[in-house]
Amino acid sequence: MDLPFEQFPALSALGICRHVFTQRIPGIDVSHDKAEVLNRLDTAHREICNAIGVGDWPLFTAEQIHGNKIAVVDSLTQFQSRLPRLSPSARGEDEGEGFERTRRESTLTLPLSLVEGEATQDARGHAKIPAKTEIPERGEVEFPGSDGIITNQHGMALGVYAADCCAVYIVDPKTPAIGLVHSGRKGTELGVVTNAIKQMIDRFGSDPANMIVQLSPCILPPHYEVDFAAEIVRQCHALGVKEIHDSGGCTACDLDRYYSYRAEKGKTGRMLALIGLNPTIAN
Repeated sequence: MDLPFEQFPALSALGICRHVFTQRIPGIDVSHDKAEVLNRLDTAHREICNAIGVGDWPLFTAEQIHGNKIAVVDSLTQFQSRLPRLSPSARGEDEGEGFERTRRESTLTLPLSLVEGEATQDARGHAKIPAKTEIPERGEVEFPGSDGIITNQHGMALGVYAADCCAVYIVDPKTPAIGLVHSGRKGTELGVVTNAIKQMIDRFGSDPANMIVQLSPCILPPHYEVDFAAEIVRQCHALGVKEIHDSGGCTACDLDRYYSYRAEKGKTGRMLALIGLNPTIAN
């Protein structure tokens, strides 16, 4: 079957990264809890990753708690061991796209740039990720407590899942550096995209004027009472981002193409948003 995914012209035109936003996978029953749904979607998502050339890249994902914390990956030199890729069930399950659980602390950088302490296993069994944990050459690691990830590293992928919330892709082609953020109503209110951009400025020296921001399809009025996509655009403009692209797609309007937590009353699948900088070529 044809692999159901889309790519955004503004990001494809840059030529420095690979990205994807998966769509609804036909023939898969997603009327289960999130962990089971991700298990069922995993094979199709892997095939899509292979199709865009990132199937063997390490994948870094966020726990997605509808907060504003950003994980920073600024080095891969310490991650050389080979460990099996974590399955969705091993990653655990969050509250989905229900906009209920939120933490209001200021943004903290999480591993791999944890200043002190470590990210430890929580009660729901997420992977324990100490600051010096070795990452597999082909594997997946989830950052607890985060809703976005930024990096300046090549040949690795950032991923978030969405089913009404917006996946926000941020690319600084000059540095280069990238970010990927999960932002729904709560995350947008807490400024999670703003925090990601500020972290890219602080950590990588990025200039917002050079950034390209792309918004994925997400739920829009009248299917949702708040237009958080418009607020994300406003926040990016306020920081000096000049090039912002909004796909304009509404997840709740097109259930043949997308999953929607709101429209399907919580029993639905997840789209995988993914981006990674192309590997560097040694001279």
